[in-house]
Amino acid sequence: MSDRPSDSPGPASGNRLRAMNRKVNPWRGLAGLPRAVWVLFAATLVNRSGTMFVPFLVLYLTRARGYTPAAAGAVLALFGAGALLAAPVAGRLADRFGPMRVMPGSLGISGALLLLFPLTRGPLAIAGLTILLAFVSEAFRPASLSVIAHAVVADRRRSAFALQRLATNLGMSIGPAVGGFLAEISWPALFLADGVTSLAAAGVLLALFPREAGTPTASATETLDEPRRAGLGNPAFVLFLAAIVPVGIVFFQHESSMALFLVRDLGIAVWVFGLLHTVNTLLIVFLEVPLNLATAHWPHRRTLVLGSLLVAAGFGALAFARSLPAVIATVVVWTFGEMLLLPGMASYVADVAPAGSRGAYMGLYTMAFSLAFVAGPPLGTALLDKVGGRALWLVMLALGFVSAFLFSRVREPRREAA
Repeated sequence: MSDRPSDSPGPASGNRLRAMNRKVNPWRGLAGLPRAVWVLFAATLVNRSGTMFVPFLVLYLTRARGYTPAAAGAVLALFGAGALLAAPVAGRLADRFGPMRVMPGSLGISGALLLLFPLTRGPLAIAGLTILLAFVSEAFRPASLSVIAHAVVADRRRSAFALQRLATNLGMSIGPAVGGFLAEISWPALFLADGVTSLAAAGVLLALFPREAGTPTASATETLDEPRRAGLGNPAFVLFLAAIVPVGIVFFQHESSMALFLVRDLGIAVWVFGLLHTVNTLLIVFLEVPLNLATAHWPHRRTLVLGSLLVAAGFGALAFARSLPAVIATVVVWTFGEMLLLPGMASYVADVAPAGSRGAYMGLYTMAFSLAFVAGPPLGTALLDKVGGRALWLVMLALGFVSAFLFSRVREPRREAA
């Protein structure tokens, strides 16, 4: 017989109380995340609140520098290429020198380059500075992902990655909106704001980030059936990288062919299309963290497969959507897929990567997603022009299914009992 007083809560009642607390406050599970994660959240929010370069680059080049739309698009493609090259290099630098040397350096140098950009003249100089800016600024991403992988225990990583995405989406709801007003006043003011917020974010990291965080340490609770080989030498990880690209191509249609299809083919007003992005952002801000807290116990394969299927279904359903409510429904579906898939992929990489190579693995993961960004928009717009909207979205549905199948074959990390 237990000597515990009969009116004290036992394990079962304690579990019920915790479950009730989670229902009342679904964000409660974030309370125990390390300080490093919250400082990274703050720095990302500051940086993304000033993100204006990429969203307004084409407009700046065509209106202020006299570029043709095709030439401006080519410069934007150079930015994508620079980001693609940066990912694996930055990941390895984070492993070798530590994320806290890469992240402030990325933010500080990119801030200085942004201040120089409106002073740059000539197509070669602008192209070169664009590639350099892409390389430096995108170095932040794999380093920041590796920080979360090092600082957060495995069963809380999905919620930590979701929190990082929350900072990104909150910032992106501010930066482009402010940039639109600044562009009407002064193009240099737009670059000044973006550069200053990058420098301020570097200052946040240098002042507040705990020095001991982000250090590669082997985890006693994470093992695989076979030794984990670095990046591209690990066939299981290569399969995961291959699975990213098809669904990434589908996902990036929201930045390219989706706009043309809805505005040009369905006759939806441009301002209504803008509000669809607001629907996406609001769902992410309010639901992504609670959703990932609720599904943190799921196997990786379940999260990745379901996320891919929802992204595929959301974009694929555009083949049959002809009214605004139907279009909104498709956005809701693929947004739920996005909220599961993107934190789930980052969490998977963190779990399968050796402790001393997490930056390199995160760099390869970021590179695969950047490859989808480079390939997706031109592929989608070409299909839309050549075969039409219905065929385009059915192709995207099929690509999403391909990723779901490949994700169903990835190796599930096995964790020993702590």
